[in-house]
Amino acid sequence: MDNVDKKILALLQQDGKLSNAKLAEMLNMSETPCWRRVKRLESEGYIESYQANLNKRKLGYGVLAFVQLTYIAHDTKTTAEFEAIISNCDNVLSCHNTTGNADFLLQVVAKDLDDYSQFVDTVLRKLPGISDISSSIALRELKSSTLLPLNR
Repeated sequence: MDNVDKKILALLQQDGKLSNAKLAEMLNMSETPCWRRVKRLESEGYIESYQANLNKRKLGYGVLAFVQLTYIAHDTKTTAEFEAIISNCDNVLSCHNTTGNADFLLQVVAKDLDDYSQFVDTVLRKLPGISDISSSIALRELKSSTLLPLNR
């Protein structure tokens, strides 16, 4: 990966809707080599997908919770069942297997506290092998970004 590739990634990361013509113009290169570079970055997995970032509040999701889950059992069957349930749960924005006191950290959205409570009761409390659920509700979002620091 050279500096031009990094510039392509930085520009597309800021605006995934950039046309190839505009991207090539911003990079002072012709369109065909620019297109080839983008396609290579996609095929090599540097660019995984393109999406629009939506406003949670405008769409009615007023609650953002960070949920720590601790497990009693770590067997293959329980883990596979957990992963299947969480992977298919639209309220869960992200799920990470972590070090520290908890085994998993989830980022969850809900319409309001009643909606979040229902999610806890109908989904989280029914997960197999859970010994502890600890939630932290975000009071205010200071920063939310998917932009990676490419200048380092």
